[in-house]
Formats: sequence, C-alpha cells, structure tokens
Amino acid sequence: MTAPAGAFCDPETGLCTPAPVAETANPINFSDDQEIIYVGDPMCSWCWGISPELNRLERAAAANGISYRIVLGGLRPDDSEEWNEQFRGFLKHHWEEVTKRSGQPFGYDLFEREHFQYNTEPSCRAVVAARKMKPEAESRFFELTQHHFYVQNQDPAETSFYEPICKELGLDFKRFSELFASDAIKAETLADFQTNRQWGVTGYPTVIYRNGDKLYAIARGYADFDRMWGAVNELAVQE
Repeated sequence: MTAPAGAFCDPETGLCTPAPVAETANPINFSDDQEIIYVGDPMCSWCWGISPELNRLERAAAANGISYRIVLGGLRPDDSEEWNEQFRGFLKHHWEEVTKRSGQPFGYDLFEREHFQYNTEPSCRAVVAARKMKPEAESRFFELTQHHFYVQNQDPAETSFYEPICKELGLDFKRFSELFASDAIKAETLADFQTNRQWGVTGYPTVIYRNGDKLYAIARGYADFDRMWGAVNELAVQE
C-alpha cells in the first residue's frame, strides 16, 4: 500500500503525520479473510475528530462479518517538543479546526499548563495493555482515552489517568498498571508503530480495508462513515 506524504495535522486533509521510529524487517503474514484496520493514535486530534464515524464503521463491519482492529500509530513517541507559546498556539488552532469539521468537543485548560510533554507513546501503550487484558474493550478504551485527554485535559503519561477508564470498562487497575509499565507492552507498542510504517502509512487517521494480502487505504485523514463504508462495499465487489 502506498500513501502520499502529508503535513503535520493538516486541516485540509485531516491528516496528522507521524515522527519516524526505528525500522523493522519483520515479515507480515495475512490470513485469507477480510478486515478493517484503523491506524490511529489517541493523541492525534483528527483521530478524535473521526471517532464517531469509526464507531459506525466498526458496527457495520461487525454486522457484516468483517473483523475490525486497531494498530497504534505512534504520532509523537518522544519528549522532544518544547511546550512553548508557539507550540500551544499551533495545537489550539488545529483543535479548533477539528471541532469545525467534526463537531467533536475539546477542552482548552491544557494550554494553561506551564509544562506538558506531548508524548503520544504512553497513551498508545495504554491501549495495547487494555488489548492484552480485554480485546473486546480496546476500541472503547481508545475512545475514552481520547475523551479524558481532549475534553478533560488530563495527562495520559500518568498511570492514574487510566484508573477511571479501567473502572468503567471492568479492567483490574492494578493489573493494568503492571502491564502499562512492563517492557513487554512497550515492545508490543513499538511493534504496532513499526507495522503501520512498514505498510506505508504516512499519517493518522488511516483506515485500511484488507482482503487477503491486499491492503486498500479507504481513508487517509478525516472521512465520514458513508465514504468509508462505500469504499469497502465497492472493493468487496471488485474482489
């Protein structure tokens, strides 16, 4: 699968471009079936914007016997960005653009903080830990993580951030905390980052329809449900 290069959180395309990570040459083997793969990052603002559309897509996939899974993106898996006035203004502008296009709510108390590290690795790692514990809760855990960050402006790097999410989803928080801090889950999270880059994904959100070993990007950036599901139906007929 190929994808064009984008700009970091482009308001026109609704696409957020990731930072590079260490490459891998691990082979990827697919079974002879269909699935929809959502490649996203809980701290990607356009991934929050597309969230309601993905909820509909996941339900439609389930109703039609098509598997749905998440691959974590790794938008900014480091602490290198300085939390200064320029960066805060940049983020605030993009959050406002997402609201205009998607209607998704945002809180803005985050920009009153004197210090904050916009490192998306912990939030991705938390979703991987939840996947390990309760795979069927992964999508909702992802969405609640987005809500607690974007609307409530809490810090996903703190383990305590996830306690109310675990409680809501029936996940043992003590066990979650152990997994969240573990080297094994860190490695699995990095593997997700490497996998989507190996596929040629250059921005988030990206939604892929897979039929056997063929991958089709049905959304690169923000898209509504009708567009994505229409692409799935068209590609399924072509196959």
